[in-house]
Amino acid sequence: MSKDHVILWFRQDLRLSDNAALTAALETGATVIPLFILDDESFGARRMGGAQRWWLHQSLTALAAQLEALGSRLILRQGVAGPILKALVEESGAKAVYWNRCYDPESIARDKAIKAGLTEAGLTASSHAGLLLMEPWELKTKGGGFFKVFSPLWRALQTSYKHKAPLPAPKSLPSLPSLKSDDLEAWALCPNNPNWAEGFGAVWEPGSEGAQTRLRQFLNEALSVYKTQRDRPDIEATSRLSPHLRFGEISPRQIWQAVQEELDTGKASQAGADKFLAEIAWREFSYHLLFHIDRLADRPLRPEFADFPWQDDPDGYEAWCKGQTGYPIVDAGMRQLWQTGWMHNRVRMIVGSFLIKDLLIPWQEGERWFWDCLVDADPANNTASWQWVAGCGADAAPYFRVFNPVLQGERYDPQGAFVRAWVPELARLPDRFIHKPWEAPDLLLREAGVTLGETYPKPLVDHGEARKRALAAFGDIKKDRAA
Repeated sequence: MSKDHVILWFRQDLRLSDNAALTAALETGATVIPLFILDDESFGARRMGGAQRWWLHQSLTALAAQLEALGSRLILRQGVAGPILKALVEESGAKAVYWNRCYDPESIARDKAIKAGLTEAGLTASSHAGLLLMEPWELKTKGGGFFKVFSPLWRALQTSYKHKAPLPAPKSLPSLPSLKSDDLEAWALCPNNPNWAEGFGAVWEPGSEGAQTRLRQFLNEALSVYKTQRDRPDIEATSRLSPHLRFGEISPRQIWQAVQEELDTGKASQAGADKFLAEIAWREFSYHLLFHIDRLADRPLRPEFADFPWQDDPDGYEAWCKGQTGYPIVDAGMRQLWQTGWMHNRVRMIVGSFLIKDLLIPWQEGERWFWDCLVDADPANNTASWQWVAGCGADAAPYFRVFNPVLQGERYDPQGAFVRAWVPELARLPDRFIHKPWEAPDLLLREAGVTLGETYPKPLVDHGEARKRALAAFGDIKKDRAA
């Protein structure tokens, strides 16, 4: 087999445009062997959740079709990444492996070991930047450390980021030698019996083409109102690009350029663009933390929270997971999550606060449920956001900030459209009671077909009492810390 082969190892970068590793591999003039490895077995690897695996199946299908259209094909292998790469090098005679970097500690350790092994064998191991606007080590505080607060990181990013045009996708690729590939269907990434992801396809179009379509739709229809409407789950005012970013079907650099073009042509307001790009920067901040802090996924950054008096409440946790808490905005969000693999960001904060502070269930339990149910579950965003809501992370919301699910619902879903969409058993209640059905008169409940405790649950807890309990628990750990 010819020696002029190099391997392109796809990971969180399932796209052909603005792919630095692909561009570098093609510049060698060698035949590029596109490879994706489903690695659930490397030491410390965190297995993708069920919703992510559904998305991965669709995304790999889309990527494979794009590669075939250019004359190449996608090689699929399952198992530990190191031995699989070694085997493919031997089969193909490849002299180099190219990839775009990941930033979680487990992937970094794995990649360092793989790079050392390839180098020792006389091969080239070439890693590139393709996941973020700037590498985590490039942004530093004035003291030379890493940022633990978002606002100064955002200012530093705006000053330091030197925008470059996204890299173009290749127009053709050389055909591959005969190499074995797994059958994607055999990986059984999609659920079956029952198919709980049945509704996902009506909501999402995984793949880089779907990502570009989603971006265009957002820029045309929602960017202008993003700053003022993004917290409204009853309005389509967010980009829904998070799963596309999670799988690298679109790069933040492509998004940044597209927004800048909207500004340059006068199609977008500065306020809307700045707020949206700041949300892209929150993703950068989360990866900044993931890179610099060990065990972000399971250990609170504020050490006093390691001794927090959490409650063992399996019934409460199950009710929360199923969207049966008796608080309509919470239940609507949890059902939206289950049925679509996604949840509006404002509602994520509301349901997170309810689990942690109303039920006193550890934030790690919520993080694990989201990891399994979200199509956009990301090793940085998911963990950092749960720590933020819990009040134990970097730049965290203070613990005493306890979201009132009724007031949050009334403020951000004022006509109850979001609740009615996902909690249809309450659909006939008037607006003034849609977020607090327990206050509705009995006659009105009967007319709406609602029987509390039967057709819809009574509240799991009294929010006012639960808030007092949470604040007392927080006060206790503060006293213990001081002592």
